[in-house]
Amino acid sequence: MGSKITGLGMYVPERVLTNFDLEKILDTSDEWITTRTGIKERHIADEWVKASDLALHSSKEAIEMAGISPKDIDVILVATSTPDMIFPSTACFLSDKLGCKNPMAFDFSAACSGFIYGLTIADSFIKSGKANHILVVGSEVFSKIIDWSDRTTAVLFGDGSGAIVLSKSNDSSDILSTVMKSEGSHWQLLHCQVGEKLRMQGRETFKHAIKSMEQACNKALAKAGLTKDDIKLVIPHQANIRIIDALAEKLEIPKEKVYVNIHKYGNTSAASIPIAMYEAYKEGKINRDDYILLTAFGGGLTWGAVVIRF
Repeated sequence: MGSKITGLGMYVPERVLTNFDLEKILDTSDEWITTRTGIKERHIADEWVKASDLALHSSKEAIEMAGISPKDIDVILVATSTPDMIFPSTACFLSDKLGCKNPMAFDFSAACSGFIYGLTIADSFIKSGKANHILVVGSEVFSKIIDWSDRTTAVLFGDGSGAIVLSKSNDSSDILSTVMKSEGSHWQLLHCQVGEKLRMQGRETFKHAIKSMEQACNKALAKAGLTKDDIKLVIPHQANIRIIDALAEKLEIPKEKVYVNIHKYGNTSAASIPIAMYEAYKEGKINRDDYILLTAFGGGLTWGAVVIRF
């Protein structure tokens, strides 16, 4: 029994916040932001829009692509650091909005690593025979927890949602290997306390991100019995272009094999990788039976890598 990716979906709010817009409210510039982060613009949700609202759009598209009904979904997993409420879960709200039929539904928080954590959980449910179709969603409204007076973090993040449907297969599995790690002693490097705003120690976070993702990628490739030369495309978490470039250099993978869309969306946290997967597929950069390497790093600290045969 294996897990097959049968549907993909993404959604970002209509409102676009450019670097030139940020120049008007912060001591920064388009040149400064672009050079240091690779970001040109990000999408920002209206004040009343919640994570489940964004998730609804991406989930509908993924379910439609999978050729199933919302009532066929057995489990809904929502990776988010910006839930609708403390409880009920965003996943429960999403289930209601989709019109699902009593699925298991819950949120989990692994910050920017959330989506690949979710893939690992979903793959385990499928392979243990506990579910036939699982909706895995990364959905974030980080604009609600940003300190818009702090130029070091305000320029980085955007809102968005990405979703996949993972389905049972009696043939081979699309999820070939996973490596998930955490280190709670470094929580202060990237965190957001209840009722407060996001805080980050950028320089130290940068160092940990590159080292941790490099190690996770190499372990995941070894577990899958593959080498970097077998990989058609690397889809990293879109946090910072300098981190992405440094990781590619460490892995000795040419830049043209590394997918980048950070210039359009900024860092959408748990939504980052599924949005990038969706766009890479739509652009024809990945096709069926290609080997893809996903990797992410986030607050916790959390990090990991997944090798998939798309």
